Amino acid sequence: MIVKSFGGVEGVTGSCHLVNVGHLNLLIDCGMFQGVDEDKNYEPFGFNPAKIDYLILTHAHIDHIGRVPLLVKQGFKGKIISTRATYALARIMLLDAVKVMSEEYKVNYKKALRRGKPEEVKPVLYDEDDVFQAMEHFKIFLECDESYKLSKDVTIIFRNAGHILGSVYVELLVNDEGRSKKVIFSGDLGTNDKLVIREIEYPKNADFIFIESTYGDRKHKPLPETINEFKTAIIESFKDGGNVVIPTFALERAQEILFILRTMYDNGELPPCKIFLDSPLAIAATKLFLQFPNQLNDEVLKLLKQNKNPFVFPWVYFTESVEESRKINEIESGAIILAGSGMCNGGRIKHHLKHNLWRENSSVIFVGYQAEGTLGRQIVDGAKYVKIYGEEIAVKAKIYTINGFSAHADQENLLTFIKQAKGVETVYLIHGEPKIQKIFKEKIKETLNLPTHIVKRYENVYIV
Repeated sequence: MIVKSFGGVEGVTGSCHLVNVGHLNLLIDCGMFQGVDEDKNYEPFGFNPAKIDYLILTHAHIDHIGRVPLLVKQGFKGKIISTRATYALARIMLLDAVKVMSEEYKVNYKKALRRGKPEEVKPVLYDEDDVFQAMEHFKIFLECDESYKLSKDVTIIFRNAGHILGSVYVELLVNDEGRSKKVIFSGDLGTNDKLVIREIEYPKNADFIFIESTYGDRKHKPLPETINEFKTAIIESFKDGGNVVIPTFALERAQEILFILRTMYDNGELPPCKIFLDSPLAIAATKLFLQFPNQLNDEVLKLLKQNKNPFVFPWVYFTESVEESRKINEIESGAIILAGSGMCNGGRIKHHLKHNLWRENSSVIFVGYQAEGTLGRQIVDGAKYVKIYGEEIAVKAKIYTINGFSAHADQENLLTFIKQAKGVETVYLIHGEPKIQKIFKEKIKETLNLPTHIVKRYENVYIV
């Protein structure tokens, strides 16, 4: 058995792991590179897509599914295996990715034309037709704890990863030349306290684990403390009038924030207001959550049994059209505006910041990570002025940064995951920044005393 990683190593994004067992070729995830690594999306895959028998998807984040249409475009003819929730989310996520890529291409092409160098602009990776073609390859749907025999020597089992709706980690049961092995590929792992979906199910045993290490160097703030911090920010924000702007990631974070606001509404803690979910992608994702009640936790199911929508209540408005979005900016006070992108580097959130950031009685609440170089990071870092659509905007609104929300496991969760899997021979670290992986490797050695290897891109890892 040979594992070779073509992404999701020496960095967090671009997840793509090729597993060869005899004549069987499995690909686990086929994600898009993001941020500083995005040019790698234009590099060859490093393998022949036509020779892949199965593509197994752990969840629907773009850094795990974003190159699936490109894989199909370049010759993949095999079957895609996922949960039904991942299939449903993948469709809207990939179509949104096409929209974003197309818009970026148009802007960059116009700039290049003005420079006289249009040939420098890279084309979009794929179009809508490629997405629809890719969706035709989703053939096998498994839910958590379901197994499927890929060959006489290889069986896969999905387990609940507790990361986002439909997320799983993969257990590969392999009979390799007479020896039985269990190899786990984590995908992205969540925590054991989730606001909306079911918490992670830890493994009982494994021989080898390929595990993400995104936050392998730190511990998250406790969720109850984070929720209280968010509630306080909302209540304080309305004392002076004005609006509350919340840059929101469309998948998971938007639904979590709506659920907290619903709880505040039910408990009489929420000041009278109008709440706008101003993101077509987040709206589509929110509607999908209710189609998969088996993925939701007990608190959410309790509301559903009372015939209450966990995300929608009398003060909530879904604004899908551009016209509806523009009308929000006529409101001077009493609005909570949830819009993407989560890091403020595109989307409708920039318009809402343009109309509210300069107002002393408004607030901006950041509930997600803000990467270096983004507009969100500039604001969080204390910029007095920022440029939005070429206009200099003063930052006078109250700025709140709440760091405790995370869909990713922290160091403690990751160590528990490894510890719960009895019989582990070797741990392989993937999906993490090199500096963080070194810290996590030392922590594994110190606490669990297990052989640990940081996987390199294109490296052949032999499982024997």
